[in-house]
Amino acid sequence: MRPPQDRRPASRPSLARTPRRPARRAARRRATSVAAEAGARITLTTAAGQPVAAYHAPALEARRGGLVILHAIWGVTPHLRELADGLAEQGYEVIAPSLLDGPDSPFPVADMDPPNLDARMAMGLASGWGATALPRVQAAIDALSGAGKVFALGFCFGGTTAWLAAARCTGLTAVSCFYGGDIAAYANEQPKVPTILHFGRADSMIPLTDVEAITAAHPDLPVWLYDAGHAFVAPSGRHDDSARLAMLRTLQLFQRAGGGRGEA
Repeated sequence: MRPPQDRRPASRPSLARTPRRPARRAARRRATSVAAEAGARITLTTAAGQPVAAYHAPALEARRGGLVILHAIWGVTPHLRELADGLAEQGYEVIAPSLLDGPDSPFPVADMDPPNLDARMAMGLASGWGATALPRVQAAIDALSGAGKVFALGFCFGGTTAWLAAARCTGLTAVSCFYGGDIAAYANEQPKVPTILHFGRADSMIPLTDVEAITAAHPDLPVWLYDAGHAFVAPSGRHDDSARLAMLRTLQLFQRAGGGRGEA
């Protein structure tokens, strides 16, 4: 069994930035609206005819591929939409489908809503931690598949959903899963496309025994450990070095599979 790959640099690595708005573009947006977003809300339709709300950010550079971003338990939050905008600026056409909420539910106005955590977790449990949301993921993949390769990444609840999508959905080229809390429960699933996983060594929600179980089931799968806790890409648990390195590895994976330059 290959152990999870360690990430303990002797010195701080030289890394590019996490996808954010370039200064000149951010300045233009501030001139019009502090809260401006590059993308827009759209409605997808599953194969069964179910409408699905999603955030769509068109590629703002030469298109390098489609990218499905799968949200954490809180939904399509402002941070997730900002991340989508940043990746669109790097040439990815991004769709972030709503995995748990109805087609008319508004997107969250905050990145967290602690009073509703129990209710959101109950929704995640009822969905099989993403299993029943796969038709929504497939709808996003299908919407992007007409113009090149399609990639996926997901966080927390969406990290588990991304893992399941790598094994069960069609039309994906590569997948990156960030701290998927229930991947271990689906360790018998076999990704059909190149897939990498990211976990925090200090994650209080995902024990290292779960990570070890995943690596035991998939000894050739790249599983990266970071000196961070849970949600190290999100504002609530942000760890800058880990977030940058994990995103760099993600975009390098996409580059090897045919999209993007691997810049973070």
